[in-house]
Amino acid sequence: MGTLIEAQGLSKSYGAVCALDKVSFKIEAGQIVGLIGPNGAGKTTVLKALLGLTPYTGHLRVAGLDPYRQREALMQEVCFIADVAVLPRWIRVNQVVDFVGGVHPRFRPERCREFLALTSIPPRAQVKTLSKGMVTQLHLALAMAIDARLLVLDEPTLGLDILARKAFYEALINDYFDATRTVLVTTHQVEEVEHLLTDLLFIKRGRIVLDTPMEALPERFSQLVVLPEQAAAARALGPLHEQQRFGRHVFIFDGVDRLHLAALGEVGTPGVADLFVATMTGATA
Repeated sequence: MGTLIEAQGLSKSYGAVCALDKVSFKIEAGQIVGLIGPNGAGKTTVLKALLGLTPYTGHLRVAGLDPYRQREALMQEVCFIADVAVLPRWIRVNQVVDFVGGVHPRFRPERCREFLALTSIPPRAQVKTLSKGMVTQLHLALAMAIDARLLVLDEPTLGLDILARKAFYEALINDYFDATRTVLVTTHQVEEVEHLLTDLLFIKRGRIVLDTPMEALPERFSQLVVLPEQAAAARALGPLHEQQRFGRHVFIFDGVDRLHLAALGEVGTPGVADLFVATMTGATA
């Protein structure tokens, strides 16, 4: 399907603070990419650059467009769900749907109503009468009904309970995503999205520190669980990270032969959350 996002040497500073330091990555059409990083790592600045909301240095193209200089054209190809849904408190749900249908050429009102039918939101309710979770659900339904090539999600389920979060991600995969669309998501609830992702981008202090397909994780990273008497031998192999759980030592390795590790204990593949912690904190935690 081709490259949808291409960044080369992308940099951005706010005064003396370097938010992005020569960031380079590519995202192909049809991927679901998790952009994961701690607070202050540069995630929001990456999203602002992709959406044309801030100037930058370096090369950046989204759907073949320069986001900052061609933002009007870009917005025909991109849909963005922010971590805070902002809607007029006086407006009614059905009025919001009608309004967006009148101003956005690629919005599908009936699709939006289908998403809303899966919630408990009354069609004639005013926004000010809805709970925080309902407002988030309304915002999600509006955005997912736009036929965009790129969907950018910034903490999309913030404020939703676990049932609503699960329903959202199921709708994202079953009713929205297909091979013609690309999804870029940032979230701190890594465990909830890792089974959806095709690719991972870890960002730390303005730099990409991991860029890998999910399917490549077992080939590169290993998790080793050993008894205390085997900890020194495991530590000698240079783990990326070490911690203790219930009296056992858990190590994460990058590029170490699994057959070698299996002689010391139980070997598996780390989850994305554990790999994130290992990448961000270093050798020990």
